[in-house]
Amino acid sequence: MQPEPHQNAPLDERIAGALVGAAVGDALGGPVEGYSPEQILERHGGRVHGVVGPWHGDDWRTARPLAPYHKGDGHVTDDTLMTHALVRVYARVRDHLDAYAIADHLVPDLMTEPRWIPELETEALPLQRIFLAEKWLVTRLHYGHADPREAGTGNIVNCGAAMYAAPVGLVNAADPRAAYAEALDVAGAHQSSYGREAAGVLAAAVAAACTPGASPDSVVSACLALAKDGTRAAIERVCEEAARHTDFESALAPLREAVTPYDTVGPDYRAPSLGARRPSRLHAVEELPVALGMVLVARGDYRHAVLGAVNYGRDCDSIATMAGAVAGALGSPVPEEWAKTVAEASRLDLWEPAATLTAVTREIFAKDVARRRAHERAFASLGGPE
Repeated sequence: MQPEPHQNAPLDERIAGALVGAAVGDALGGPVEGYSPEQILERHGGRVHGVVGPWHGDDWRTARPLAPYHKGDGHVTDDTLMTHALVRVYARVRDHLDAYAIADHLVPDLMTEPRWIPELETEALPLQRIFLAEKWLVTRLHYGHADPREAGTGNIVNCGAAMYAAPVGLVNAADPRAAYAEALDVAGAHQSSYGREAAGVLAAAVAAACTPGASPDSVVSACLALAKDGTRAAIERVCEEAARHTDFESALAPLREAVTPYDTVGPDYRAPSLGARRPSRLHAVEELPVALGMVLVARGDYRHAVLGAVNYGRDCDSIATMAGAVAGALGSPVPEEWAKTVAEASRLDLWEPAATLTAVTREIFAKDVARRRAHERAFASLGGPE
């Protein structure tokens, strides 16, 4: 039996747990991303149980299809780079965000501010590391001058917006409905269809996990109350299966089987099907349901949930990022040895974004209370209840 999460953890610990937990999950999943559980088992002589080196060893600079990225050895990927960028946007705006904030602040951050990129082992613009689906933000918003609320339309539908949506959930801690609505607005600049929906539901999951007394079951219930169409169906089916397991080893194949009818990528992750990543009301990104499923399997335990996500393979850095964010927000501690290794290897202060977002979250909550009180007074003057 896994230890129960620290259900009485205060806000600052939950925010740190979610953001550090997401980064550590990202770093652990990076070196095995794109492979199957069987390939991972063969390559590593067993399951991955912590930080491992690049899949191709010292040939990471030239070996395809990963070159020139140094995935492994504790390096975070674009999931964490984008998450930290969104935290910086919150730090600038110091209020709730919308699609226009992404155009006005996130895009310039990606284009104009050189930063240390762990996988490139050099300082560069984040734009030079992010995937094409994220570069779409720059193409559509900076060069195309698209309406930010609609700029995500036409992009490949993937988990790109969901992978960095945890800060939205944290800013709306204990209010999953508000987190869902804000993330949908923010993600409109980046994604459409079930890719946008995944961002809303991931933010809701993190917000729900911050609720005192929350459990994996209550997080999934909050997600199901908000999720729509194929995303809701996929979460329900995967989590039904996850509830039958208490160890990730036995859950790997069944969770993949459960999500398969909703996944458009197909069985070969590196050779997507013809219908892959196209808009649909019937489908879902694979990463979100599996991440929630792993948190259920682990009974909320961070280590177990993240290792399950990592050993699942496929897009496992993003799956582990999401599972890590939810488990961390529930209050399950991130192993210190993992966090220290990832921070040192990536040359990143993993705790500073959490401290920044905690301060901003408190400011936003105070503004929300003031706005709510003003609304109450105005409504009362209209003859409504006092």
